[in-house]
Amino acid sequence: MSGPSEIVLETILKRRSVRNFTAQMLDPSLLMTLMKAAMAAPSARNRQPWVFLAITERSVMDSLAEGLPYTKMLFKAGAAIVVCGDSTIELQPGATDLWYQDAAAASQNILLQAYAMGLGAVWSALYPYEDRSAHVRKILDLPAHISPFSIIPLGYPTGEDLPKDKFKPERIHWEKW
Repeated sequence: MSGPSEIVLETILKRRSVRNFTAQMLDPSLLMTLMKAAMAAPSARNRQPWVFLAITERSVMDSLAEGLPYTKMLFKAGAAIVVCGDSTIELQPGATDLWYQDAAAASQNILLQAYAMGLGAVWSALYPYEDRSAHVRKILDLPAHISPFSIIPLGYPTGEDLPKDKFKPERIHWEKW
């Protein structure tokens, strides 16, 4: 029987970027589970400067896809989550420069949880690309203090996308370079 360590490692190793989805939409309860996983991510000084937009309307996903050059899979996704940073949640006065690290951890949690739930997902960068961010800001009517970090198209995978072996032992060093 597999223990928790083996289950976690298997989830990490089998997770893959899924860009090919069936036409089935996602139930909002699945999105809530994914955002709950996102909010369990580590964050600097536990400030949790993230906010999430769950997108389920086809017209909104299509509008987003039209202006995002590397996110055309939104046209077939069953839903999407936009991970954002909120600049009003500071580490300390004037310290807002770590939000993107926290948003990255939250994005990774969504990807891992999606795989564990039998869903497909792919991370598509918005930050630091101003053209992508501006498009998302416009479509989603984001206030100025909210910075879009990533958009994660989600859905039921067709099976076309397979995991990749990314382990490269030559990139590991022990003790010193």
